Amino acid sequence: MADHPRSSSQEFHSILGLGAVCKAYKSFVSKCYPDKNSSLRKAEIEDKQIDEAYKAFNDRNHDENGEGIRGGDPISPRGGFKRRSVDNYISSQHSSLSSPSVSRSGSRRNRESTPTGAANLLRNASRRSSVDATTFNGSLSRSASRRSSTPIMYSNSNGLIKLPAIEMKLECTLEELCYGCIKKINIIRDVVTNDGQIVQEEEVLTIKVKPGWRTGTIITFEGMGNETPGTLPADITFVIVEKWHPLFKREGDDLELALEIPLVQALTGCTVSIPLVGGEKMSLTMDDILYPGYEKIIAGQGMPKPKEQGKRGNLVVKFLIEFPVELTEEQRSEVFSILQSSC
Repeated sequence: MADHPRSSSQEFHSILGLGAVCKAYKSFVSKCYPDKNSSLRKAEIEDKQIDEAYKAFNDRNHDENGEGIRGGDPISPRGGFKRRSVDNYISSQHSSLSSPSVSRSGSRRNRESTPTGAANLLRNASRRSSVDATTFNGSLSRSASRRSSTPIMYSNSNGLIKLPAIEMKLECTLEELCYGCIKKINIIRDVVTNDGQIVQEEEVLTIKVKPGWRTGTIITFEGMGNETPGTLPADITFVIVEKWHPLFKREGDDLELALEIPLVQALTGCTVSIPLVGGEKMSLTMDDILYPGYEKIIAGQGMPKPKEQGKRGNLVVKFLIEFPVELTEEQRSEVFSILQSSC
């Protein structure tokens, strides 16, 4: 019974692998002690030599005639030199040589490596030299290729002010907005030459009016306004304005047409001729009694729907009834007798 805890303890050691952990720890400790690792002793000697070299370099920076080297600086407890002056010098030199185009990750890495000391900085740099050289050259080649293939674009971030857009009205008839058309506008604008002179040039702007456009549609020509030194050229914008039409009134994609007919036709029925926006006419027979405000909808004879290709709105015919201005007593009596019996 007394051996049971001992066997359980050995079993736990085996499960946790503590034997392998102890062996790995002993191996790690032997590698970390300079007395047991010749490579660490060699690195320690190199570290001291680098410290002495930086001490001489730092003294020469403060005294170009060599007085600082002969006078010497107080030795640090490690047998090296005062790190503060050298580290500050390395930091200042590194900051002055850094380019604004360096990425944030590169800047952060350099700031973290400086406080570890000049000797450690050089040693770490020698270890990373092959990797960093490849990375830096690759970034340069990518930057160079990007600069050579991408045109320079000026924006407000460069301090250039873009002039306000020039707005102009473009009047179109209802027929032009229904079937589409091409508008050509001649403009004269100021242009800055390569030697800084301002000359006037004539430009022809072409606008393809699409079927279904309506009042308020905006067409923009970027950078086609006047040029002045130190600014970005303004845009030219054209705003569609629909001209007044003698027959039709537009309501969205629908067209409204007011048609007057005499009272007698409104009461007895008639056949009327309906004008269409394209200039054609269609015959429409009305058998119903037409009253003021009566509407007849003709499908597919309105304006094109830009978002629904091939479809058009409706033509809404509003009938206006013409009443007689005067009637004789006999006519009044006849109308009264007729309407009295029907109402």
